[in-house]
Amino acid sequence: MSRHLLSAGDLTRDDAILILDTAAELARLADRPIKKLPTLRGRTVVNLFYEDSTRTRTSFEAAAKRLSADVINFSAKGSSVSKGESLKDTALTLEAMGADGVVIRHEASGAPHRLAGWIRGSVVNAGDGTHEHPTQALLDAFTIRRHLGSLDGRRVTIAGDVLHSRVARSNVLLLKTLGAEVTLVAPPTLLPVGVGSWPCEFSYDFDAVLPKSDVVMMLRVQRERMNASYFPNAREYSRRYGLDALRMAALPEHAIVMHPGPMNRGMEIAADVADSVRSVIVEQVANGVSVRMAVLYLLLGGSESAIGGAPPAGAEASADTAGWAAPPLGPDEGEGAVVDNGLRRRRTDLEALDISAVPEEAL
Repeated sequence: MSRHLLSAGDLTRDDAILILDTAAELARLADRPIKKLPTLRGRTVVNLFYEDSTRTRTSFEAAAKRLSADVINFSAKGSSVSKGESLKDTALTLEAMGADGVVIRHEASGAPHRLAGWIRGSVVNAGDGTHEHPTQALLDAFTIRRHLGSLDGRRVTIAGDVLHSRVARSNVLLLKTLGAEVTLVAPPTLLPVGVGSWPCEFSYDFDAVLPKSDVVMMLRVQRERMNASYFPNAREYSRRYGLDALRMAALPEHAIVMHPGPMNRGMEIAADVADSVRSVIVEQVANGVSVRMAVLYLLLGGSESAIGGAPPAGAEASADTAGWAAPPLGPDEGEGAVVDNGLRRRRTDLEALDISAVPEEAL
């Protein structure tokens, strides 16, 4: 892996903290009247979405625009894909148009990895089939850290349709890397084969794990991916694995409730729980913009990518972005000083991200 974000499993602890710290600095933009930085001026980001999306697509679009990038939104519906064009040909077409980064969501697991081998620009996985969704895991970790501080030793329960959930897979990998203890809860039919080899615990008893949970993350039942009956009926599922007010009362006082969305109110989560003071579901959406800004900044910002061993296509620093370039390598870090997943063994100089140094009138 060189300059892409394809899997949460590719991130080391230092990598993940780098992204979260950068996102925390960029989150300060939300308090400004003009929520833009000149960091990616002149760069082009393509949102290549083969599946329906509201939160992820608009979040990436907002993130790129706040960094002053040019954004092209691509939807499979109404495009040449409906005429039989392959993913590779679509990608090469977009690259020919000058795409510096491609954010892809695809129904096929592994599609982002294939795409990364076809184009020179950076690729960000925005969800591939039932495989992974790394930026969702990053924004979840960012939200937990804002409420509970360090993730070391925190007990996170993820309950629901784990079998079809790319969010669960990415969260297990990332939260474990950050020191959290993850427990998956679902009916036996909705847990993947081989879940015992994952770096987490699993249980069939939701009520047993709630009293010791710092975080409860509910997952939607993904009926669109089901080709069989995985539980008797919706009422039975909700009775056994839904989070209602009674179950929420069993949580420790400091515990928070999360959901990656979209929610099925009354199914996996009761309406009063989703709207309670413990719920941080809306905050997750807001934090998603900051986290995705951090990812795009680290991949595409400056003359040298902070994520990856080579600069993205057309990544010469301009006068507008010179002050926002990734900091140079230290004296003990040569060109080969990279960790296994391609992120350079250094922390970003957050002084370079001092957004107060950029006057609003200059934007």
